[in-house]
Amino acid sequence: MPDPPTPRPAATVILLRRGGKHADRALEVLLVQRNLEARFMPGVWVFPGGAVGDDDTAAAQAAHEDFAAELDEDERVHRTCAVRELEEEAGIALPASELMPWSRWITPEEVPIRFDTRFYLALAPAHSPPKPDGAETVDARWVEPGDALEGHRSGELELVFPTIKHLESLLPYSNAEDALAAVAALPPTPVLPRVVGEGDARRIVLPGEAGYEDH
Repeated sequence: MPDPPTPRPAATVILLRRGGKHADRALEVLLVQRNLEARFMPGVWVFPGGAVGDDDTAAAQAAHEDFAAELDEDERVHRTCAVRELEEEAGIALPASELMPWSRWITPEEVPIRFDTRFYLALAPAHSPPKPDGAETVDARWVEPGDALEGHRSGELELVFPTIKHLESLLPYSNAEDALAAVAALPPTPVLPRVVGEGDARRIVLPGEAGYEDH
């Protein structure tokens, strides 16, 4: 058996806002739709993010003084990538200092294109409507996590496994402030899902779920 592909470092922003225009919705997240002609995940709705590039390393080093002293270089680079991707894909500028680590997911070893992705929570700046770039992303919307999940079940929104699980992780929080306050109590630990089963019975399982340790 060949060794699995090495996952590429990546970073993603789960951007929150305080209810938007709807008084009955206290927490909404930003989702962007990938170009339907993209080679990777065409048409899928995702959180803004992408792979870490060489320019992110140079930018993080140049802005060293803008980061908290306790952050190592690797973390500074990931945060630089996250805010760059947010601005490129959604037209929203955000200081890297406002990102709060939420989780870290590594693509299953069975998947040919793999990423080691750090997910960050952040509160959206006031008066910053998303503006898709028209190339990598073609649409964007603010949506309550439960509505996004219902949209996926109905076939309106195409979501992938990590997005679904992160939307589910936000369901317990009644507002953006509660979610952001919970970050300190949830230090990110790497999560490595696994693909189990064969053919139509194949499914993705997480640590602790049935079948994970049998892999």
